[in-house]
Amino acid sequence: MSSISEEVQVKDRFWIYVGCAVFVIVTGILMVKQSENEKYAPIKQMADDEKVSMNIRVLN
Repeated sequence: MSSISEEVQVKDRFWIYVGCAVFVIVTGILMVKQSENEKYAPIKQMADDEKVSMNIRVLN
């Protein structure tokens, strides 16, 4: 009986590991998406400028 009472309870940290892994993966995805947005920002700006310049309305 004394061996049972002397055992140390080990906490299950599975969900902590899963939570950390999910956090790391989501953070990585968000960083990649932000990098893509910054990379294509000048092209998007040029396309928006072209749309504005081509949006000529003919007034009667």
